[in-house]
Amino acid sequence: MTQINFSRITAGFVLTAGLFMGGCGSNPVAKGVNGNQLADCPSSPNCISSTAQSEDKFYPHLTYQGTTEQAKHKLMEVLNAYPGAEIANNGDHYIHAQFTTAIMRFTDDAEFLILEDGIQVRSASRVGYSDLGKNRKRMDEIRESFEPCCE
Repeated sequence: MTQINFSRITAGFVLTAGLFMGGCGSNPVAKGVNGNQLADCPSSPNCISSTAQSEDKFYPHLTYQGTTEQAKHKLMEVLNAYPGAEIANNGDHYIHAQFTTAIMRFTDDAEFLILEDGIQVRSASRVGYSDLGKNRKRMDEIRESFEPCCE
């Protein structure tokens, strides 16, 4: 009898953990480019963007000197060297990168739109309500590796 209860508890734990971890790799929240800019963030506090109107979600665009091609090349170098990063879309002036956290295996989506006057950024978590500042911290690290760029 005890072994049956233990088996049920174990099966319930495995099922719950599987459902929880399955959500960690859910569908991307990248919205792409619309009207020559990246999408705004949702109302949840797990997103930052250089096009956000609210101060708590706003993140300044990345700056560079030189051509858009030079900026894109350097940004790709930075992203390819970043732990847990994978490039999902590498367009002419648009990059969508996915970042997977080391411990919990959560996936966040970051978008970069390379324009003549700077690089718009948007970074959002796929799951959960809050990201505990992870998207902003990651973007700060990318900025530190990227800037100054391209002289």
